[in-house]
Amino acid sequence: MSAPRATVPLVLERPERVADGMGGYRMEWRPLGILYAQMRAGSGAERQGEVGAESVVPWRITVRAARAGDPRRPSAGQRFRMGGRVFRIEAVAEADGAGLWLDCRAREEGLT
Repeated sequence: MSAPRATVPLVLERPERVADGMGGYRMEWRPLGILYAQMRAGSGAERQGEVGAESVVPWRITVRAARAGDPRRPSAGQRFRMGGRVFRIEAVAEADGAGLWLDCRAREEGLT
């Protein structure tokens, strides 16, 4: 595998539970840092959403690998942000035999 052209800056974020002051909690997203990625869109599809049909596009986002346990290593349940665009990470796997790159399978959530 040749090295990906990781030129797109993305903010890696993780969810954090924060008390809401009324006995419950809310989820907030905390930035972990900026990773440079190569992004490739998959085949789009249409699905029924709450208010009608919505477009769903899977993304393959390749980033430089970090060791397991390192906060810079993406994992399922986290997300990438690019301005107002949000990409929820569904799965992460090594992209090459040497473990230098990670492929993150993600779905774009839309504008926030």
